[in-house]
Amino acid sequence: MMDIQLPPRIDGGEPPVLKGARQITIIGANGSGKSRFCSQLVKSCGDKAYRISALRALFPMDDERQAKLPGSIADLFDRINASTPQVTNTASTEFDKLTYVMLTDEFRDLMNYKAHLLMGEEMPFPKTKLDTTVRMWQEVFPKNKVLRENGKLLFTTEGQSDKYSSLRLSDGEKAVLYYIGAVLYAMPDAVIVVDDPETFIHRSIMQTLWNVIEEMRPDCSFIYNTHNVEFASSRVDNQCVWVKNFDPEHVAWDYEVMPSSQTLDDAIYFELLGSRKPVLFIEGDETHSIDSKLYPLIFPDYTVKPLGSCNRVIETVRSFGNLRTFHQLDSYGIVDRDRRSEEEVEYLRKKNIFVPDVAEIENMLLIEGVVRSMARWRKRNADEVFGKVRRSVMNQFSREIKSQALMHTRHRVKHDVELRIDMKFRNIGALEDHMVDLVNEINPRGYYEDLCRLFHRYAVDGDYRAVLRVFNQKTMLSECNVAGLCGYARKEDYVKGVLTVLKAGGKEAREIRDAIKACLAVPDGDA
Repeated sequence: MMDIQLPPRIDGGEPPVLKGARQITIIGANGSGKSRFCSQLVKSCGDKAYRISALRALFPMDDERQAKLPGSIADLFDRINASTPQVTNTASTEFDKLTYVMLTDEFRDLMNYKAHLLMGEEMPFPKTKLDTTVRMWQEVFPKNKVLRENGKLLFTTEGQSDKYSSLRLSDGEKAVLYYIGAVLYAMPDAVIVVDDPETFIHRSIMQTLWNVIEEMRPDCSFIYNTHNVEFASSRVDNQCVWVKNFDPEHVAWDYEVMPSSQTLDDAIYFELLGSRKPVLFIEGDETHSIDSKLYPLIFPDYTVKPLGSCNRVIETVRSFGNLRTFHQLDSYGIVDRDRRSEEEVEYLRKKNIFVPDVAEIENMLLIEGVVRSMARWRKRNADEVFGKVRRSVMNQFSREIKSQALMHTRHRVKHDVELRIDMKFRNIGALEDHMVDLVNEINPRGYYEDLCRLFHRYAVDGDYRAVLRVFNQKTMLSECNVAGLCGYARKEDYVKGVLTVLKAGGKEAREIRDAIKACLAVPDGDA
């Protein structure tokens, strides 16, 4: 495998050389000059460069657009045509040209084998590139079979008698056939540049397919030009180059060879490097949680990335922040309050992790500013709607003071026990003595009674904001009837309504956005 000289840098620095690179993955945002970067790599690799793309191969392209590198499929096809002027093939796509090249090579190998037999010479039956391609393709698609008939490749499906040409293959089936065959035809020690290796390939086979193809050519280096995060993170023996910008006047790029990151998930890292916005990590998933639908509309200037659990958000913000000198992106997080103490909240906020002044995400939709804005949007009396919502929430909280205090106490006890048990003890006796003393040290009853008094005061004083801060009750959004008061049939419709207002923009959207940012204690200028 050859050493790969990377293209010129914008800053005039010495371009790095990737020595003995087996895999190189080129990533970058749209418009960053990634494709030109790969073209420059092809030039620098000279006669060892071999570029393939299923996207280009499956569709006709005119000669001006179709680069004919020495040793490429198009070049091999032209040489075969030139050597047999009496039988000229007019294939219009690179896929068809590859098929013709494989069939021609097989015909020549078989004719050579026959000639040796006629002369009484023994030789092993030839194993052709077409044989290998067909075998590997049928392993990927075990219910499909490839037939050779009258100098053509035909296909059939298990359990069916009809035979059909490649025109009836899916783009994915053709792409797999193309990639296997094309890589087999790369020259020895080639640098194989693959544009969009994920195109047409189902994600369930993508990683395995390219692993097998790479193993098929251990003498070659593979350079992947990809937008696919999952594919980029699947390469094991990989060096990743992040292309940031391109200077066409000087034909130079701003790029970095990425460091290995052991503490941050590669897929997350690669995905976010494709963005030029600051990053906001949140809880929940990308499809079902309110968080992932709401926060991108509250923070439109941020790349919002759901990560699932709060612990993963906290750890990822820390890890991503540690790499800031490399990627130059500001990163923040949002986690639910989840009965955290004020000390915990303050600690997280100092670490660029916003903690809302409400117990959970649903409570955020009951903030006074949000309810009033939604009422006005729906042509309702904002004072009347908010007054009824407020009374309903306060009444529900008053009925559940003891159960809420008990849940908070349980959370606090669990947290304190975990901290105190995570100590070193000389022996089992010391641990037992410590456990006996824990109840007195933690004093759960005292903490519970203090909370009951505090929560009772919230109820008596009508402290709506304080109640939203401590009240963990998933049914509250439904039971307070905010949806009905705003003219919606269900709470889900109310949630969609909030999202619709934010998408539409205007006065109410600004009010909702400001109210939620204030709830998150986002400093002015940070988001």
